[in-house]
Amino acid sequence: MVAKTPASPAFSRLVTLREQPLAYPKSLVELAYEQLLSMLVTMKIAPGAHIGIEALSRDLQISPTPIREALTLLEAQKLAYKIPNVGFRAAELLTRPEIDDLFEMRLLIEPRAAAFAALRSNQQSFDALTTLSEQMARVAGGDETDYALFAEGDARLHHLVASASGNRFIAQTIEGLHVHLHIFRFLFRTNAPERALQEHAAIVSALLARDPDAAEAAMRAHLEASRQRMAAALDHHDDALPGPAGTPPRRIDTGDSHP
Repeated sequence: MVAKTPASPAFSRLVTLREQPLAYPKSLVELAYEQLLSMLVTMKIAPGAHIGIEALSRDLQISPTPIREALTLLEAQKLAYKIPNVGFRAAELLTRPEIDDLFEMRLLIEPRAAAFAALRSNQQSFDALTTLSEQMARVAGGDETDYALFAEGDARLHHLVASASGNRFIAQTIEGLHVHLHIFRFLFRTNAPERALQEHAAIVSALLARDPDAAEAAMRAHLEASRQRMAAALDHHDDALPGPAGTPPRRIDTGDSHP
């Protein structure tokens, strides 16, 4: 695959997991990051698979050095991990019990965080949320790279709301989960971006109105809707797995999938 310069905004520039300056031309690292993020989120690189840097270098027409730097960024997001003397591997998918536990925790924390943000956030945080929402709207429904960037933008939006709550323990908890991008791996090829955009708009609108009750309700509604999409995606994933020997994989239509 020949690397293309994405027309969409690079949400990776907003990622704050790693603050130190990059040692290589930033454009090359960002390009490698976006391409790798797309491959991981859309599972073109299978969960648990070895990530061959030399092969990627040839396919993407990017030298190995920025690819290694991009993999380090993805390792910080728990999408890849490095094994000494072996190299990088893609993270495994979350299990169904892990996802259930995750949503239970998020429903306990994030709606209240949104309510706090409505009361405590400063204008700078509101401006950042508004800008990010506009950027995500421009890439919703795009190609696979756009989908991956939307997923990263979704993670960033939730982190921004948590940070705007003014409670650093809440912000650290949400930041430490590193789960949003993993969830989007299951949701690939669903209508999640279009629906999530509407849900995000309700959250941001409530925050801008400084309405804590509406912000809490909008965040809860978004998480519940995401949980329902996740359940359908998990059912689809389970039924697409190979059946007993000699039988084809089972597949179902969740009603959300693109043709």
